[in-house]
Parts: sequence; C-alpha cells; structure tokens
Amino acid sequence: MKPQYSFIVPIYNEQENIPELYRRISAVMDRMDGPTELLLINDGSRDASLSMLRELREKDERVCYLSFARNFGHQIAVTAGLNFSRGQVIAILDADLQDPPELIPDMVEKWRQGYQVIYAQRIQRRQESWFKRFTAYAFYRILKRLADVDIPTDTGDFCLMDRQVVDALNVMPERNRYIRGLRSWIGFRQTAIRFERDPRFAGEVKYTFRKSFALAVNGLVSFSKVPLRLSTYVGLLSATAAILMALLVLYWRLFQPGSPINGFATIAIAILFLGAVQLVSIGILGEYIGRIYEEVKGRPLYTLAEVGGFTPAPGNTDNGNHLRTTPYVDSQPH
Repeated sequence: MKPQYSFIVPIYNEQENIPELYRRISAVMDRMDGPTELLLINDGSRDASLSMLRELREKDERVCYLSFARNFGHQIAVTAGLNFSRGQVIAILDADLQDPPELIPDMVEKWRQGYQVIYAQRIQRRQESWFKRFTAYAFYRILKRLADVDIPTDTGDFCLMDRQVVDALNVMPERNRYIRGLRSWIGFRQTAIRFERDPRFAGEVKYTFRKSFALAVNGLVSFSKVPLRLSTYVGLLSATAAILMALLVLYWRLFQPGSPINGFATIAIAILFLGAVQLVSIGILGEYIGRIYEEVKGRPLYTLAEVGGFTPAPGNTDNGNHLRTTPYVDSQPH
C-alpha cells in the first residue's frame, strides 16, 4: 500500500541513537491515520549504523533505507530522501533527536488547515554553548537581511511538506543545495511551529564548526549576490581612501615635510590593505565561479551502494540525481 506519510532521517555514525530514534518515531507512526514509511539514509557511516538499518528493515516493513557509496553530506542525504519518498506528506528530521518526532502530529494538523510547508522554529537551544547560540543567532539574521528570499530565522531542516512542494524541490537541478533556503524560494503556503530544541541524545556532534561554517557560506552564496556587490563597494571605498591619502601625502610633503606619518610605514600599510581587499574579492568571486564549475559538470548528486525497501524503484526518482550502483533490493546485496 502506498504510504500516506514519509519520515526522512539522514544517518551518519549514529549507532548510539538509532534504537531510541526508532522507538520514538515508531510510536509516532503508530498514531498516524494512514500508512507511513520511515526512510533512513546512511550517509557513508563508518560504524554499525548500516547493519542496524538492515535489522530494522527486517523487523519492520515500514522501514526503508538508502546507503550511499561514500559520505556526501547532510543536505545531499536529505535530497536523496526527498527523491525516494512516496508519501503525500513528507517530514524531515535529524537522527540526534534534537528534532522531536512527537511534534509531527501537530505539523500534520497545520497541513490539514491548508499549509503546504510547516517548519519548526527554535525558540530555545538547550545545553548549547554561548558561542553556538550566538553564531547561530547572528547567521540567521544576516542571512535574512542579505538573502533574495525571505528565509525564516532560527529554522533548520526539521519540517513537514506537502507532496506538491517535494515534487517542486525534486526537479531543481542545482548541486550545492541549501534545503531550508530552497524550501522558502519555492513559495506555497508556509507557517511555523515553535519548539524548544533538546540536547543531543547520545554520541558526538556531527556538525562541527567547520561544517556549520561551510553550510553558512553555502546559504549566503546560494541565495544572495550581496557578497559580489560587497567587493565592488569595498573597492570603491578603497579608491576613495586612496585619493584622500594621496591628497594628504601631497599636503604633508608641501607643508609638513618632517611629519612621521610620511614614509615607508604609510606606504606599506596602504599596499597591504589594498592587497587584502583584492585577495578577498578574488576569493568571493572564486566561490561563485566554483559553484558554476560544479553545476556544469553535471555529475549525479550521490551514488547508491545499497537500497532496501524499494521494489521496484519509485517512479518519482528518475531525475538524474543519483547513480545506481546496485539493483533495488529488499535486503542487502550478496
């Protein structure tokens, strides 16, 4: 029977969380008013996560899983889940249980009221460092101000979407994906459900500062041209400062020949400043050019090493996003 609801959960080295994750999600699935599937995406885990997904599939036919041939990243794992989801209503949540599955029925009620995107908005981050809270707070507000679309603040990938929305996301060809931004870009009726984010249930944090910073840069570059314009503005400012400096140097030479400011140090500082501006501008330009390079190569977003629970392949996945390296099977390949 075709599922009415699909729950998508990316998995990366989450063996400590999978048993509790399944317990809580299955309890929510039992409460749903229609057939439900749990789609788990193994993003190249190096622990026992994949074997645990196989066991869950054998125990519960509602569980389906995808296993990447290597680690492709959280956003691509979510994208794969969207490609393979078969439900009319699709929910996305993380495996660390910071996104409470028990909130999904409330999201479904909002969906029944006519909303097609219901995103979870954090009002508090429990047991997180002040640095994490500050950087997250600052980033979301900077992104909201600079982005070309209205991306809600303090929201992650935890959301519930209608099939019409997911179909629109699945045909988007871009490779550097920022799901929460794409979710806002496509439009449709959207609303928020506020919640307090729980601490991680077990295991180590997978989104390190480096990965979080890369995701932030991806969001800014994907949905704003302001960094490119900023290079122009800084260049104009530097040119203005150079003209003023030239006038000051001329004044010092004519009227204050003994001024300590007139000398090598001033010239060196000016050269270093302009060199820094040029390098930063080239770096920003290179970020955009690099994305163009990624797009024109046209490679699949991910490769699949193993698929369980899809026989045959769902019809809405023929979009060129993945490269199939094994047939779709209901168990692990031999």
